[in-house]
Amino acid sequence: MTTPHRDRSGRPLVAVTGLGIVTSLGEGRDDNWAALTGGRSGIHRIDRFATDNLRTTIAATVDFVAAEPFCAPALSQELAVRAVAEAIGQAAIGQAGDFPGALFIAVPPVEMEWPQRLALAQASGAAGDVTYADLIAAARSGRFKTWHDLFLFGSVADHVAERFGTKGSPVSLSTACSSGATAIQLGVEAIRRGEVEAALCVGTDGSVNPESLIRFSLLSALSTQNDPPGAASKPFSKNRDGFVMGEGAAALVLEDYDHALARGATVLGFVLGCGERGDSFHRTRSSPDGAPIIAAIREAIDDAGLTPDAIDYVNAHGTATPENDKMESLGLMAVLGERMSGVPISSNKSMIGHTLTAAGAIEAVASLMTLQTGRLPPTINFQVPDPAIALDVVPNVARDASVTRVLSNSFGFGGQNTCLVFGAEPA
Repeated sequence: MTTPHRDRSGRPLVAVTGLGIVTSLGEGRDDNWAALTGGRSGIHRIDRFATDNLRTTIAATVDFVAAEPFCAPALSQELAVRAVAEAIGQAAIGQAGDFPGALFIAVPPVEMEWPQRLALAQASGAAGDVTYADLIAAARSGRFKTWHDLFLFGSVADHVAERFGTKGSPVSLSTACSSGATAIQLGVEAIRRGEVEAALCVGTDGSVNPESLIRFSLLSALSTQNDPPGAASKPFSKNRDGFVMGEGAAALVLEDYDHALARGATVLGFVLGCGERGDSFHRTRSSPDGAPIIAAIREAIDDAGLTPDAIDYVNAHGTATPENDKMESLGLMAVLGERMSGVPISSNKSMIGHTLTAAGAIEAVASLMTLQTGRLPPTINFQVPDPAIALDVVPNVARDASVTRVLSNSFGFGGQNTCLVFGAEPA
């Protein structure tokens, strides 16, 4: 009998056997990787809805996927299904709707948007101000039954679970901008505990709509450099002024390494470490000392059984907001020290925008593609260096490099900080 493969802590090794991705750059690994390494931007002017009087009129929307208009759950669901189908197809596992493991899926917060609210208000028949009770009465009329599944928090997970036959109760989560990475972390932990032999980990987000743009604008979080659209997202540049909203989805098939070997699967890489730290400092801002970010980075590297010297490349959170880029730089310098100035770091968000709940999963796919190809996607739009951020950001043009360990960072509003370490081989 072959000795089970274990990491330095005696836990099952977690292998990646399938990847799927959809972004504004296209559908599938090949199209997205060619565009990312080619430095092509998927950010464009919004034509899905009128942007008159909005300060930000651009986004990285996925316009080639049709879905219910003004309904983030519907688009998020369709994006997730496409990414999962590709990942399962590559892994050659569960293709007949019988996935042998659990589902962990990151989805955007679910709430009715203005078209649906207006329809309910009109259906209520209220003569004056429409109250909450009026809306409930209209909803109970049965006229809006088709909305029921769309606007339940777990509806996307339930649909994906039914479509692909995952086992057990699907887990939906929403931890702000770190959600996609958190979904992967949960899958890793389930495999390490021996609860499952395989996990389907997904991040999806299709929530570009007028209300979301207004809300982020009120937080002064969005770039207003609308012209030209492709130059708006400027991570780590001195003239950065905020992030650009994006849409997309990514899926990873994780397996106990022994399970993958037993069925003859092709292993694409390993999830070596996970780190997570909460930050109760502020609803949107990071703690000024960077302690939670630093702790999350350190924990991920420690969990992988590595030292900071083992990290060859960082796939940055890199939102292009003035504060986030500064705090991410501070955290990396604190953990990797002076060596960080020579470790390449790049932000996919310069090309695909900030895909919010999907970002951690999408960037995990990019990290694993880097391990497979030895190609570093660039940080585009880097023309004005920030003297306070002394990092090698792989400016504007992709680069070949020898990479065996990648750190992928995800830092979210409300202090949700999740970091992952991927490797080409077990640690």
